[in-house]
Amino acid sequence: MRHLKGKAVVAQGGGPTAVINQSLVGVVMEARKWPFITNVYGARFGVRGILKKDFLDLTLATTHNLEMVAATPSSALGSTRDKPDEEYCARMVAVFQKHGVRYFFYIGGNDSAETCLIMDEYAQQVGYDLRVIHIPKTIDNDLLVTDHCPGFGSAARFVTSAFACLDMDNYAIPGVFIGVVMGRNTGWLTASSVMARRDPKDGPHLIYVPERVFDTDRFLDDVENVFSQNGRCVVALSEGIVSSDGMPMLAKFQPETELDPFGNMQLSGRGTLGDALSDQIKQRLKIKRVRCDTFGYLQRSFLGITSEVDISEARDVGETAVHFASSHDQNGSVAIRRTGDYSVDYFLTPLETVARDTKPLPPEYLKGSHDIAESFRYYARPLIGTIPHFDRIIAPPVVF
Repeated sequence: MRHLKGKAVVAQGGGPTAVINQSLVGVVMEARKWPFITNVYGARFGVRGILKKDFLDLTLATTHNLEMVAATPSSALGSTRDKPDEEYCARMVAVFQKHGVRYFFYIGGNDSAETCLIMDEYAQQVGYDLRVIHIPKTIDNDLLVTDHCPGFGSAARFVTSAFACLDMDNYAIPGVFIGVVMGRNTGWLTASSVMARRDPKDGPHLIYVPERVFDTDRFLDDVENVFSQNGRCVVALSEGIVSSDGMPMLAKFQPETELDPFGNMQLSGRGTLGDALSDQIKQRLKIKRVRCDTFGYLQRSFLGITSEVDISEARDVGETAVHFASSHDQNGSVAIRRTGDYSVDYFLTPLETVARDTKPLPPEYLKGSHDIAESFRYYARPLIGTIPHFDRIIAPPVVF
């Protein structure tokens, strides 16, 4: 079989995760085994580094250093929110042509998959033989085709642990607590908060995701009902919840909002949504003790809270990407498929099946307007792993 001889470039795009460097190191370690891959370069700060020719020669990094980096959260090479168009991708291909790069591995979400698709199509148009592989990564867990995304399990583990702790705090000093979780279009990460429940009285008692229309009056009724029954209420809320007109609820409370590089409303990094709903509870329900936290960037790459399955699979998708490019001479996006309880295998799906669109929580994982079904637990449990044990006192009250 003919093998392309040349250099490889690996880059990281989009939001960091706790295990994204496992995929990076998987690519580097595996690519260095193949004699026809002459060098492995890391593009600093994503695709922007390719245009600037800002590379690190990872061929010369020590194995020990790479393994230490693999266990480190966030993007070791740096990332970018650039969303390349055809002209941008044409310039990247020109850099590859000039410097003999024949393999490109891009670790990221659906925007990164779209970049890979544009580069693949352009390289074919100009007759440049280039292997392009997208490696899945996103805490949002919203990539099409793949069963789940590396990065999600560890972020979900953080969210689960956080709500378990917050519920114990709320139990000790009762009131209403709102936790706002990342998730622009989908509620996978917010849904993982359900894993903090051990019995029906545990929080979060209410869970709201973008897949269900959010109504403020109904929300206040829900909070009032839970509070009247339990004397307290813990709420998990996705930052991307939308009203009946499809607009993010944040826009209702803050009309003038900042836009991100893709023209989307900036949802993360502010406490507006939680603060506004807290004020509504205080004013209309007359509940005095109301608190809220917006988890923000903490949940993406928190040091020390990682899922063992997530670590293993993040490394595997990096290594597998190199196998598809080198041994099978293919382009595409690496995807994960469940084969048992719990085991997986990996396959390559066409780039166009992953680019652009997102995968919402399916209806079978949703329960009414403010809860998550038991079936989601079976899906998420192996990805999150075992949560540290916690318990409450079991003793009868003293009767005088």
